[in-house]
Amino acid sequence: MNQTVQTLPSVPSAPQAHSRPARVAVIASGWHRDIVASGTTAIRAELERSRWSPGQIDEYQVPGAFEIPLHAQRLARSGRYSAIIACGLVVNGGIYRHEFVASAVIDSLMRVQIETDTPVFSMVLTPHDFHEHEDHQRFFREHFVKKGTEAARACLETLASLEALPRVAA
Repeated sequence: MNQTVQTLPSVPSAPQAHSRPARVAVIASGWHRDIVASGTTAIRAELERSRWSPGQIDEYQVPGAFEIPLHAQRLARSGRYSAIIACGLVVNGGIYRHEFVASAVIDSLMRVQIETDTPVFSMVLTPHDFHEHEDHQRFFREHFVKKGTEAARACLETLASLEALPRVAA
């Protein structure tokens, strides 16, 4: 059986999108804003390193992670964005709720992606243990920088791979 293998660009850059503008929406939750902001800053930095201009990256603030999916859905349906990256930190606050919130957010983001044909990336993280002391806060700020860079790279690589797919008539 003959198979054709297409290679993708090794260094993703701003796509030449045919059906959507080359824009990314970043949605950030307000809980633990200082930690989440280190991730959104890393996302911007990585996208800009890959030749995206600051004007191609829009950031939206929401109160908490639970509010992210509805915003993602509306932004995806607007047709303005090539991709959406969601950022948040869901922690165990002493009641068994954080796992339900995290699951609802992740499931909803996947549904938004599938229903709107807009790639949605989750950097909504749920650590096993989180404490309000400076050591944990510093650790998670640094961790969010790493995860923000990874999310931006995944976004760029996915946009490049989707762009390389054959066009399908709607």
